[in-house]
Amino acid sequence: MNNTNSPASMPMWQAYLTLGILSLVWGTSFILIKKSLESFTPVQVACLRMSLSALAFVPVLIYNYKRMDWSRLPLLMLLGLCSSALPAILFSTAQQKISSATAGVLNSLTPLFTMIIGVLIFKVTVKTRQVLGILLGLVGAACLILLGKGGISNSPVGYALLIVLATVFYAMGTNLIATKFRDMDSLLVSAGSFGTVGVPLGIYLLLGTDFIPRMSTLPNPWQSISYVLLLSWVGTVLATIIFFKVIQQTSAIFGSTVAYLMPIIAMLWGVADGEKIGLLHIGCMGVILVGVYLSRRQ
Repeated sequence: MNNTNSPASMPMWQAYLTLGILSLVWGTSFILIKKSLESFTPVQVACLRMSLSALAFVPVLIYNYKRMDWSRLPLLMLLGLCSSALPAILFSTAQQKISSATAGVLNSLTPLFTMIIGVLIFKVTVKTRQVLGILLGLVGAACLILLGKGGISNSPVGYALLIVLATVFYAMGTNLIATKFRDMDSLLVSAGSFGTVGVPLGIYLLLGTDFIPRMSTLPNPWQSISYVLLLSWVGTVLATIIFFKVIQQTSAIFGSTVAYLMPIIAMLWGVADGEKIGLLHIGCMGVILVGVYLSRRQ
């Protein structure tokens, strides 16, 4: 049996710190996807990412078999598809043709869609300050990315729309966590959602693609696998458990604003690499942080 009591609200400082850590982890996902695509097809990267993540959760499922609420299996499968499997395929496919800057600015649509879907489908009540926070964060993130190298003007529209569709799925998954799984241990939610979709995708990877022959022809196959392993076990498994817990203890809208912090992380990596920032960059970061602050439910 699961604990049916809603989890305690996360302290404000802890919520902001957790968002910062998640943005640091997920801010590196784009480059890992790019590296993985040098050796594997987009579908193979997505399937390998999901199957490796599911593998990490197998011991959790076995150990907690009696604690799992298996009546929620259809919802767990839907969550796995929306929050992980489908976005993984869409991002891998899109990043064959579009830049990381484009992926970043389009990924910033996630909080906006989270709010819209929450209101229209899940009947979530949204405060005026949250709406203002979402809009401010979106403007700040877009401006920060467009001030950097690479824009969205030369990106193929079709591939860009794949990222937009992925953010819609992310938004659906985020609202599912906030409304249907608030009373369930975030570790069990993660294990159940990844297990239901990761195992079938792993079987398809081995039997339905040329993954095994491709591995035998790669000059350094385990280096290629290492990129996906890092993407799976740190950028997906660990980060997802933390992310689910943040949503459970704050709100779907606040949790989704991690998409606004990722461009800041990308910019700070640029500074560490010798790039310079100006007052406009600092101003954009300030707008983002105000937006994140306003988006918190309390």
